[in-house]
Amino acid sequence: MFSELTKDRLKRFKRIRRSYYSLWILGIAFSLSLFSEFIANDKPLFLRYDGKTFFPVIFFYSGQTFGGQYRTEADYLSLNRDRAFLEKGFMILPLIPHSPLHSYLDLAENPPHPPSGSHWLGTDSTARDVLARLIYGFRICMTFALCLMIMGAVMGIVIGGIQGYIGGTTDIIAQRFIEIWSSLPFLYVVILVGSIYGSNFMLLLVVMGIFQWIGLSYYMRGEFYKLKNMTYVRAARAMGIGHASIFFRQILPNALTPVITIMPFSLIGGITSLTALDFLGFGLPPPTPSWGELLSQGLNNLYAPWIAVSTVAALFITLLLATFIGEGVREAFDPKSEYRIE
Repeated sequence: MFSELTKDRLKRFKRIRRSYYSLWILGIAFSLSLFSEFIANDKPLFLRYDGKTFFPVIFFYSGQTFGGQYRTEADYLSLNRDRAFLEKGFMILPLIPHSPLHSYLDLAENPPHPPSGSHWLGTDSTARDVLARLIYGFRICMTFALCLMIMGAVMGIVIGGIQGYIGGTTDIIAQRFIEIWSSLPFLYVVILVGSIYGSNFMLLLVVMGIFQWIGLSYYMRGEFYKLKNMTYVRAARAMGIGHASIFFRQILPNALTPVITIMPFSLIGGITSLTALDFLGFGLPPPTPSWGELLSQGLNNLYAPWIAVSTVAALFITLLLATFIGEGVREAFDPKSEYRIE
């Protein structure tokens, strides 16, 4: 399945322990975050009422289902305190029984509330659970950064590869266009597009994606320029193999080293970019759980340090793990690394 060179690089990566363990930790954390609704939610995982079984975390049930008067979704927090309900049934809530969108305005004093047994990291300025918002925000950040990384890699490979493979006038024209495109002020483009079409996940992804590929295209252009004149590529042309096959099967597999080594750092760039945009108010619309929005709340509520401290700690650990992974990948794919790794 893998070539001997790839297997050797994977072995090098495994020998860099901090990078290998960081990959496992970040991968497991992101995998768990995909099931955030089962970890942090005010909807029960399992509910038994009047001899019937319900799964509110998956399906919608109106208040009338449990003896209420309204057809809107049942208020499970109120039901869990209702004696009439508890006489006929019970519910099993997630480990963190709080939704990132629910405001607990019934708590004593004004928000934000300090950490307690009910809210482990306290609440924010609108009385929403900070830990729940951190978990959901982590999923959004990682998903956004991964999608942005993949989009940038695909566009960078295709555009840079075409430049390097064809060369000549095509390369010169494309390079001038890239230089002009890269000079556009990214933040102004985001503000302009957001003011016209509104901010949402897909729009931000597309706007950032059309800038993300530029740096990688330079590397791919150079790799294709170098590899297209190699002996095995000339032999493939002499055998009558088509350009598409030479591009994707002969040159591309040998030109992926820059892509693989840059991807972890592109992930870091995606996380920090989304966090910065949310912090400035040009990112995802409220009340979307966002680390940048929590940082902004922390700045505006310095008397509630648990908001900023917990968010900065989560961001720092995530970026640190991603940095360790990037360093390990870069070291493993360096031809001279086998002489440096102990």
